[in-house]
Amino acid sequence: LILILIGAVPAWPHSRSWGYGPSGIVGVILVVLLILLLMGRI
Repeated sequence: LILILIGAVPAWPHSRSWGYGPSGIVGVILVVLLILLLMGRI
């Protein structure tokens, strides 16, 4: 997950042309995973 986040940061040259789309998608996925983890543990 950390590698995906680093790869999705628009500051890196290979992903700069992608804009904020990939990082936004990754952010949504992380939020969903966090919610599922919290719901599973509580």
